[in-house]
Amino acid sequence: MRKILIPILALLVMACAEEETKGFVLKGKIDGLKKGTVYLERQQDSTMVVLDSLSINGQEEFQLTTDLNEPEILMLRLDKNDTEEGRIVFFADNGITEITTTLKNFNFDSQISGSKQQKVLDDYLLTMSKFNDRNLDMIKESLESARDDDSTKVSRLREDYDNLIKRKYLYTINFAINNKDSEVAPYLAISEIPNTSISFLEKIFDALDQDIKESLYGSQLKETIEWRKKQEADQE
Repeated sequence: MRKILIPILALLVMACAEEETKGFVLKGKIDGLKKGTVYLERQQDSTMVVLDSLSINGQEEFQLTTDLNEPEILMLRLDKNDTEEGRIVFFADNGITEITTTLKNFNFDSQISGSKQQKVLDDYLLTMSKFNDRNLDMIKESLESARDDDSTKVSRLREDYDNLIKRKYLYTINFAINNKDSEVAPYLAISEIPNTSISFLEKIFDALDQDIKESLYGSQLKETIEWRKKQEADQE
């Protein structure tokens, strides 16, 4: 009887463990946080919908949960009860995602680990940060040139800025196509370059794997393309 009970108990423990990780679980830690409220949110149309929340009073660690039908972008928002708020955007999927950050630099100090989609998004954001750093440098140079009344340099910087924007768009398009098996690809198309030419949006959509085309962001990309085509037809 004992030999029979041991494997049964083992199966029950495994079942309980699977039940605990069913759905989406966000485990978070905010160094320095003493009091406030954390919210797990999604954007639905133009409205932010709260999926879960927790009041913090002394503890730095917390856990928020929800159920997801498929991978999607969610947000962790912090309300510190002093009118200041912050949001961390991340790609969520069922399972466990961990976010650690600090109270002082809630957005900038965030470290996210969890879904495979988040890893892809991190790769994209790493390159984008280099583009953004260059953009800030150009803004500084442009202000200094305007102060010095250096019209030649201002004109050159304006041209460099236009080229930088084109490079960012082309990088995003190529990144999406090269990651056609990830929900991140259509998400970037609709969130980062929705105003690029319809032909580029179609190129991204056509490259997507079939299951990604049918995903939440794949469907939204298709709708964006159809809407853009209708807008152009109405203007003719």
